[in-house]
Amino acid sequence: MNSKSKWMLSVVSAILALTMVMPSVSANGLSELKKEQQEAERKKNELNSNINEKANEISKNQSTLEKIVAEINKLENKITETQDKMTAVQAEIDQTKTEIDELKNSIEELEIKIAEREELLKERARAIQLSGGSVDYIDVLLGANSFIDFIDRFSAVNLLIEADREIMREQAEDKELLAEQKAEVESKLAEQEKSKAELEELKSSLDGQKKEQAGLKADLETEQARLAEEKSALEEEHEEVMGVSNALEKKIVEEQSRLAEIAKKAEEERKRKEAAERAAASKKVSNTSATTYSAPVKNNSGFIRPAAGRLSSNYGGRNIGAGNENHLGVDIANSTGTPIHASASGYVSFAGSMGGYGNVVMITHSINGQPYTTVYAHNNSISVSVGQAVSQGQRIAAMGSTGRSTGPHSHFEIHIGSWNGARSNAVNPLNYIGG
Repeated sequence: MNSKSKWMLSVVSAILALTMVMPSVSANGLSELKKEQQEAERKKNELNSNINEKANEISKNQSTLEKIVAEINKLENKITETQDKMTAVQAEIDQTKTEIDELKNSIEELEIKIAEREELLKERARAIQLSGGSVDYIDVLLGANSFIDFIDRFSAVNLLIEADREIMREQAEDKELLAEQKAEVESKLAEQEKSKAELEELKSSLDGQKKEQAGLKADLETEQARLAEEKSALEEEHEEVMGVSNALEKKIVEEQSRLAEIAKKAEEERKRKEAAERAAASKKVSNTSATTYSAPVKNNSGFIRPAAGRLSSNYGGRNIGAGNENHLGVDIANSTGTPIHASASGYVSFAGSMGGYGNVVMITHSINGQPYTTVYAHNNSISVSVGQAVSQGQRIAAMGSTGRSTGPHSHFEIHIGSWNGARSNAVNPLNYIGG
């Protein structure tokens, strides 16, 4: 190799080394952004949980409130029914009082009749006393002057005796009737007054129950208003977090885009280096031996299979017990510790734990000017760090079962462009690495 070729190789190596160092700051920033996004996701999930909790409390309160309103309506119906009964009883009482007033007039008339009879009897008694004793009706009869006179006297005596008997009988009957009427009316009025008192007591009890239920209703309505206000505040905070999360996602995409541009420049520089090395190699003396690199042979897509093992889950729709879901990669199953290799050369844009991914490595690539991101999830351990340049086939992790996993395997994704939270740019890896 002549001095000019050596100089060119030195310059190319220096430039390549510089480009491999350049993404470190951006990659570290990307890692921090992804941590912020994870925190935003955690906060969003927590807010969602709190919003759902408030919604459940509001629903329970609403159910209780509806029961209380139904109970108040029942009480109001009972109160109305009781009030109607009280009105009816009061009408009966008024009617009874009218009957009592009418009876009073009848009683007054009866009492006048009784008083008149009493006076008549007293007059008869005085007449008997003035005549010197009791009237001897036999003497009256024997004092007759003739038979006709006797008959007249006999008729008169009978009339007098019968009159006395009638007066006494009527007097006794009227007194008895007076007592019965008084007792009947007084008893009826007493029963009606008692019924009215019971109804008033029932209405008072119902009014108390209604007041108590109305108090509970007011308390629940206040609680509903408080819960609704808290839920609204949580929803506003959730919207803010969603905004932050979307902003972070945008920043992550921007950072990955910058890394992709750097990777693109590195790829161009690598190709220039390879061309220079080939040109230099052609000028070497025939007895100079070349150093070979035993990297895996890549296919036409530029990607290689990241791990040995069986394909345990394909890309697309699936159900592993938690309902239907869209599987955004393929799963390669093998024993824990199986080496995981970089599917293509690039820069590590994330290396750490991330939710359901568990321990995950993300690498940003540039292949023929097209940016890609590969994802290697559920690792038992990670061998690279953020910002590190990796070569295709280089070991980056060991297979495991961290995160949302049912057994040791490597979950592998390929994204055209940058990885993002929505993952809308994921493609079927088997189209790039083969079956």
